[in-house]
Amino acid sequence: MNKELAYWVATSAIPGVGTATFNYLLKHFKTLKKFWESDSEKINKLKVDAKTCEAILEFRTKVDPKIYLETVYERGIKVVSLIDRDYPANLRSVSDAPPVIYYKGSILASDDLAIAVVGARFATVYGRQVTEKLVFDLVAAGLTIVSGLARGIDSVAHKAALEAGGRTIAVLGCGVDLIYPPENRGLAEQIASSGAVVSEFPLGFPSVPSNFPARNRIISGLSLGVLVTEAAVDSGSLITAGQAAEQGREVFAVPGPINSKMSGGTNNLIKEGVHPTTEASDILLVLDIERKQRQLETRNTKHESGNLDKTEKRILDLLDSQTKHVDLIVRESGMAIEKVSAALSLMEMKGFVKNYGSGIWGA
Repeated sequence: MNKELAYWVATSAIPGVGTATFNYLLKHFKTLKKFWESDSEKINKLKVDAKTCEAILEFRTKVDPKIYLETVYERGIKVVSLIDRDYPANLRSVSDAPPVIYYKGSILASDDLAIAVVGARFATVYGRQVTEKLVFDLVAAGLTIVSGLARGIDSVAHKAALEAGGRTIAVLGCGVDLIYPPENRGLAEQIASSGAVVSEFPLGFPSVPSNFPARNRIISGLSLGVLVTEAAVDSGSLITAGQAAEQGREVFAVPGPINSKMSGGTNNLIKEGVHPTTEASDILLVLDIERKQRQLETRNTKHESGNLDKTEKRILDLLDSQTKHVDLIVRESGMAIEKVSAALSLMEMKGFVKNYGSGIWGA
C-alpha cells in the first residue's frame, strides 16, 4: 500500500493540480510529504502558474492530509493510488492515468476484462435494444461493462449489465459523493453493490462540461475497447472513441439506419475503419477474450501459489500479461533498477516471466 496515500489524496484535491502538475510535484520533491512540509519560499519557486501556486499555498493552510483522508473514509468512499496493487491495471497503462481514484463498491482483478459501452443521451428504441442485447451477451462472456452513468445509452448499458447479473463500473465527471444526473442516484447505488462508481475528482467537485473529456479518458482507459452503440455526428461519445484509439484500445461501432440522425456518428466511425459490430462475437474475437481469461486465471493462480515475494508480485501486477521494457517497469514501480533487474532474473528462473531481449519482459 502507498504509505503516502494521505498526501497523494490531498495533493490531487488541490484546485488546479491535474495529473501533469501532480507528477511534476512528485518528481520535484521526491515525496509528497516533503511537498506538504516545504516552506512558502520553495512553493513560490515552482514552475507552475501563479493561480496554481496561490491555490497550493491556500489549500495547505486549510487542509491536514491525514484528516482529509479520514473524512473520505468516513463517508464510505475508498481511494486507491497509481502505485497501489489494487489500482486498475488497464488504467495504469494510460500515459495520463490519474494519480488517485475515488470509488464506491469494489474493483476486482476480473475487471481488467472490461468493455466500455457508450452512446447517445437521447437514445432511440433501436439504440436501446441493440445496447441491451450486446451488453447481455458480453456479460455472459465474462466482461465487465464500463460507462459514464449519463442519460441514454450509458444508463441502458449499466442497467442491462445489472439485469444480466454482471459487473459494471460507472465513471463520473464529478465527485463520487455528487451523483450526476441526479435521477441516477438509485442506479449508482445498485452499481456500487455489484461493481464500482469511480471518479478522479475529489469530494464535492461539481459536474461541469469541462470535466467530461477527462472522465471519458478514464472510461476508455479502464477498458480493453470501446463500443459505441448509437451516436449522432456531434455526440460526446465520439470523444471517448477518439481517446480510446489514442490509448491503443480497440473501437467498435454498431451500424444504424442511414436515415437516422442518431446513427450518423456510428456509421461515420465504421467508414473511418473501426470494427463494425452486430453481435458480441465481433468484439470477443478482436479482443481475444478467451486467451485473456486464461492469462488472468494463470496470474491469479501464480499469486495464490505463494512463490513470489512482495517485490515480485508487484512486478507481475505491472506486467499484467503484457510485455514492457525494464525502464517502464522501474518507472511504474518506483523501485531501483538494480532491484527490478534482480527480481526479474529470479522470476524468469521460477517461470513467472519471460525475457524477450533488448530489455523487454513479459508475464
